[in-house]
Amino acid sequence: MSPRPESALAWIGLGGNLGEPRSAMSMALDQLNNDEEIELEAVSSFYRTAPIGITDQPDFINSVARLRTTYQPEALLEKLLAVEANLGRVRSEQQFGPRVLDLDLLLFDQVQMDTARLTLPHPRMHLRRFVLEPLYELEGEMTLPGGRGLSDCLEQVRGQSAVREHSAKSAG
Repeated sequence: MSPRPESALAWIGLGGNLGEPRSAMSMALDQLNNDEEIELEAVSSFYRTAPIGITDQPDFINSVARLRTTYQPEALLEKLLAVEANLGRVRSEQQFGPRVLDLDLLLFDQVQMDTARLTLPHPRMHLRRFVLEPLYELEGEMTLPGGRGLSDCLEQVRGQSAVREHSAKSAG
């Protein structure tokens, strides 16, 4: 797909710790890239990370992808939720619990919003090395909405585990 002039850049966090998370994440990226409103531009390496909150569960595999889209933020969120469901994610009330697949809309250009369905940037991304490390791998230093530098945020979470497993999957 050739991006249209009204397209926006968005970054999504991918993760999972049940079944085959790498496979689920790859299938999710394929489904997103097959949508005519989305062009997958880049994908970080996979990172193995310790669970946060509920620690009695397997380690997570995490990644970040950059995409170009003509969707508006809430429509993109709906697409992400549909892909999760299609690949076997059953949402529960248990936050931070085990899951087959998790797709989070982290950033949408420099949009800042807070609605009942969506907060941008993602409200906890600045607290999570498993998000910041792969985002930094893709983008290097960048200014997040609100003016904070990515490397500043990353410095604050250096104590959290995030072990790079292998190099990035080619996009597109």
